[in-house]
Amino acid sequence: MPDLLLEFFSEEIPARMQARAADDLKKMVTDRLVAAGLTYEGAKAFATPRRLALTVQGVPAKAPDLKEERKGPKVGAPEQAIAGFLRAAGLTSIDQAKVQADKKGDFYVAITEKAGQETLHLLAAMIPEIVRSFPWPKSMRWGAASAQPGSLSWVRPLHSIVATFGPETEEPVVVPFDIDGITGGDETRGHRFLSPGAIKVKRFDDYVAKLEGAKVVLDATRRMDIIRADAKNAAFAQGYELVDDEGLLAEVAGLVEWPVVLMGEFDKAFLDIPGEVIRSTIRANQKCFVLRDPVTSKLVNKFILVANIEASDGGKAIVAGNERVIRARLSDAKFFYETDLKTRLENRLPKFAGIVFHEKLGTQAERIARIVALAGQLAPLVGADATKAERAAQLCKADLLTEVVGEFPDLQGLMGKYYAQAQGEDKSVAAACEDHYKPVGPKDTVPSDPVSIAVALADKIDTLVGFWAIDEKPTGSKDPYALRRAALGLIRIVIDNQLRLPLRRQLWRHFGSVERDETLAAAFAALHPIHDQIVAISATDIELAMKLEVLVDAKERAATSPKLVQAHSYLKQTSDLLSFFADRLKVQLREQGARHDLVDAVFALEGQDDLLMIVRRVEALGKFLDSDDGKNLLAGVKRASNILRIEEKKDGKSYNSAVDGKLLVAPEEKALAAAVATAKAEASAAVAKEDFAAAMTALAKLRPFVDAFFDKVTVNADDKEVRANRLTLLNEIREATRAVADFSRIEG
Repeated sequence: MPDLLLEFFSEEIPARMQARAADDLKKMVTDRLVAAGLTYEGAKAFATPRRLALTVQGVPAKAPDLKEERKGPKVGAPEQAIAGFLRAAGLTSIDQAKVQADKKGDFYVAITEKAGQETLHLLAAMIPEIVRSFPWPKSMRWGAASAQPGSLSWVRPLHSIVATFGPETEEPVVVPFDIDGITGGDETRGHRFLSPGAIKVKRFDDYVAKLEGAKVVLDATRRMDIIRADAKNAAFAQGYELVDDEGLLAEVAGLVEWPVVLMGEFDKAFLDIPGEVIRSTIRANQKCFVLRDPVTSKLVNKFILVANIEASDGGKAIVAGNERVIRARLSDAKFFYETDLKTRLENRLPKFAGIVFHEKLGTQAERIARIVALAGQLAPLVGADATKAERAAQLCKADLLTEVVGEFPDLQGLMGKYYAQAQGEDKSVAAACEDHYKPVGPKDTVPSDPVSIAVALADKIDTLVGFWAIDEKPTGSKDPYALRRAALGLIRIVIDNQLRLPLRRQLWRHFGSVERDETLAAAFAALHPIHDQIVAISATDIELAMKLEVLVDAKERAATSPKLVQAHSYLKQTSDLLSFFADRLKVQLREQGARHDLVDAVFALEGQDDLLMIVRRVEALGKFLDSDDGKNLLAGVKRASNILRIEEKKDGKSYNSAVDGKLLVAPEEKALAAAVATAKAEASAAVAKEDFAAAMTALAKLRPFVDAFFDKVTVNADDKEVRANRLTLLNEIREATRAVADFSRIEG
C-alpha cells in the first residue's frame, strides 16, 4: 500500500504553536481521506522550529468505486414525472432504469456507478485546500504577492512543500499542485546553520534519516529526551541535580532542531534571593534550567542552557552571552526583592481601596474584608485559631502589589509567604499566604494547616458566592472566572482533611456579605432551614421586627418587607450553588471509580450539604449493594417504588400518610409493617450517629419481609381501603431506605 509524506518548510514555527499545528495537520488530512472513502493504516505528525511534517501509511492508490441507487416514480407514472427522474439520474431512456417492487407497488430505480478517483489526483486538490485553510492562531502574508487579495498566508513565510506518494517497493511520485508559485516537490533543507543545503527525499524513513544527517531531529519527543538526558548528565558530572521542568523542556524542544546542552554560572551572591525567584528569572528571560545540591536541595549558582548549534569554540561565546543577560536579570530581581522587604505587607493594603476587583463586586479592599470575616467564621469549624486566620486573610493578597510579583505573577502567594516570614509573622499565617490559592489543579497539593484551610476556603467561597450573586456562572465550556476549579478545590480541601463543614449556612450568610447585608444574612443563616422557604422567625433588629410565617406565594412575598424577600433570594441562590457543588463532587467521585447512580441517589436526599458525609454514604452504599442482601433489597424497593409511582399517577394522589394497623390483613403485610418500623428507626438512629454501615445492616433486615410480601400479598386489593393502606405500606418501605439514599435512582 502507498504511503504519503508531507512537509511544509517555513521560516519559523513558534514553539507554542507547534504541537497544535501537528495535530491540526493530521486531522485535516486524515479527515479528508476518510471522507473520500480512503482508509489508512496509520498517521503521525511532527513539528520543529522550521517544518511541519506528516506521514500517512497504507493509503490505497485509488478511491473505491461508488454505486448509487436513485428511486424514481411508480411504473405508469405521468410522462412529466418520468422525464424529471431521467434528468436527475442522468439517464437518456427509461429502459436504462430497473424496476423494483415494494409494499406500495413497482418503482423505477436508477443505478449509477462511478469509478473511484486516483488518490494522487485527490491529494493534488486536497493539499492546496489544506494550506489555504490551515487554522494558525496568527498568520502572515509576504513578498510582492501579499498585496494581492486572496494571496497565500502561513504562520511565517512558506518556502517549500514536500509531497510524495507511493509504495515502498517503487519510486514515489511527487504530488502535482501549485500554490502561489510553491509546487509539490521532493526537496527539503537541513539545519539552518549546520547543514543548510538542499536534500532530496523519497518516503518517510528516508526523510527522517537524511534530516538526522543534516542535523535535524524531527520528533519533538526525542528532542526532549536528548535535552533531558544530556542536562542530567552534565549536572551529575558536576555533582549537581537538574531541577525538572517539563513545561520549559517542551518549550525549549520547540526552539531547537539540533539540541546542544551547555552549562553556565552566575554570581553566588544572587543565591540570597529566594530560589523560586532565581528560577523564574532564568526561566522567563533565557529559557534555561536551574540546578540544585542533591543533599540540601538548595539551588546552586549554575544553569543549563540549550543551544541550536554546535559552535566551533565549544559554546563558550553562547554561554558567556547567556551569563551576561542572566547576571543583569538577577540584579533586577535582587533589587525588586530587597525593595519589597522595606515595606510591610499590611502597609500595602490601603492601595487595594483604589483597585476594582469586579465592577459589580467592589474593590479588592472590600473583597479582602469579606475574606477576613469569613475566615474568622470558618476558623472554629476547621480547628484554626480565629485571630491567626483573620490575620492571614488580611495579608494573603498583599504580595500582589510587590515588585517581584509584578514581574513574575506566577510567584503570587509564594512571595507573600517569604515576606510574611521576613516581617516575623506566625508560621501558620505565613504558610496561609502561599497555600490559600491551593489546590490550583488536580495534581496540586491541598492545604493541611488549619489556618491555611480556613483562608483557602474563605477565598474560594467568596469567589463562588460573588460571581453567583451577579449571575456570572459557568456556561458550557466557558468558565472565565475558574469557578469550576474553585469548587473542586473546596471539595478536595474538605474531603482530604476530613472536615465537617455545613456549606448551606456558610454560603447563605456570605450571599448577604456580598450584598452588603450581613445582619440580615446572619439572622437567616442562624435558622439553617432545609426546604426552599422562609420559616417563622422573630428578630429584634428594626429591619426584622416582625414575625413572618411561611411565605406561600408570590403575593405574600411581595407584601412583606423587601429585606425578608431579599433573604429568601439568598436561599434560592444558595440552593443553586449547592447544586453546582453537587455536580462537581459527582465528577470527582466518578473519576475515583464511584458509580454515578449511587452519587445521584445520595444527592437526591434533601438538605445534603456535608460533603464528607455524602462521600461516606456513597462508599457505604456501594459496599452494601455489592452484597446479595443489598442487591435483593434493591430489587424489592424498586418494585415497591414502581408500583407506587404507577398507582399514585393513576389515582392522582400520594400515599404518604401513616399505615393503619387495623387494615393490615395478611400475616405477611403485618410482618412487613413491623419490620419497616423497626428498620426505619434503627437506620435513622445509625445515620444520626453517622454509622452508615449499621444503617445498611438495619435495612438489610427488610429483605425477607419484602420478598414474602410480594410473594403472598396482592397490593391492588378489591377493598379500596385495604388497597390504599398497602400502597401506604409500600411508601413506608421507600421512606425507610431514604434514611440513607433514594433507592429509586439506583440502577439494577
